[in-house]
Formats: sequence, structure tokens, C-alpha cells
Amino acid sequence: MVLSERFAEALVFATQLHATQVRKGSGVPYVTHLLGVTSIALDYGANEDEAIAALLHDAIEDQGGAKTREEIRRRFGDNVTAIVDGCTDSEIIPKPPWRERKEIFIASLATASSSVLLVSAADKLHNSRSILKDYRELGEPVWERFKGGKEGSIWYYKSLVKAYRQVYFSPLIDELERVVTELDYLVNG
Repeated sequence: MVLSERFAEALVFATQLHATQVRKGSGVPYVTHLLGVTSIALDYGANEDEAIAALLHDAIEDQGGAKTREEIRRRFGDNVTAIVDGCTDSEIIPKPPWRERKEIFIASLATASSSVLLVSAADKLHNSRSILKDYRELGEPVWERFKGGKEGSIWYYKSLVKAYRQVYFSPLIDELERVVTELDYLVNG
């Protein structure tokens, strides 16, 4: 597959939207996460709409809600917008309680499209790899970055693996499970 000018436009748009955002606790530019998720999605067979949605998967949630959704729809169409919507756990500010948002997101996977499953699983794989890397480097203080703390974060990722396993049959989920299992083992023995 050759990525078109639409992908290039989405890359610039995502970079502009998230220009001042950094990864939790690390100071690393947030665009690294967007690029990582997009790379994983493409590695596991994403088409161009899915790759564009991977670049924009946090845009509605973190950068403007309904206004940003309409801009994504205008620029990239209904399909990309639907995928980004499916990856969004809340656009309400202030956000609802962490556990409630995560339970709703996990439940939504049962009826999610294959495109949403691909992009959201790529997102969770990139996040869990980052947590594993940071845990190896920093140890227990890494959990201070997360609203769910250590127990909540481990619960969330293990629950995601279980939910994906029920509806999405992909080597991507095998890799997510390997990373989450390794993280759980390091943390809990």
C-alpha cells in the first residue's frame, strides 16, 4: 500500500493538534505516541483510513471534543471519524471517573468494528510497551503517572486482553498479551 497525500495531511494535522502535549511523566513529545500507534497499526495491516485514524485516535478526547470531531470529518471523512470515535473513551470535561471510563471502553469492544479494534489495540500495545519500558527504568514511581495506579493499570490492561481475545483474532493481540503478561510478572511476581 502507498500512503497518499491524505495521510501526509493527517500527520501534519495531528502534529499541530498535539504540539504542546507530552507523554505522562516523561516530557517526551506526544507525537511519538501517535507515530508509534500508527506504525503498529500499519505493521498489522492497517489501510489508509485506519492509519489516519491511528494518527488522530486521541484528537477528540484530548484536543477539542466535538469541534475536533467535525474537523476530522470534514478533512478525512465519516469512516476515519467513526474509528477515532471508537477509540475515544470520553470527550466530556472534566472527564468522568477513571474506572467508569475504562469499564465502558472495555465493554464497547464487544461491538466495535474491526478498524476500531485494530487501532485501539495498537494504541494499547504502544501504551503497555511504554509502561513496561518506564517501569524497568524507574520502578514503582512510574505508577504515580496513572489515575488507576499500579493495581488499576494492571487490571485495565489484563481486562483489555481478555476483551480483545473474545472478538478480535489477530497476532496483534498475542503481542499485547505478551507485553501485559511480562509487565504483570515484573510488578506482581
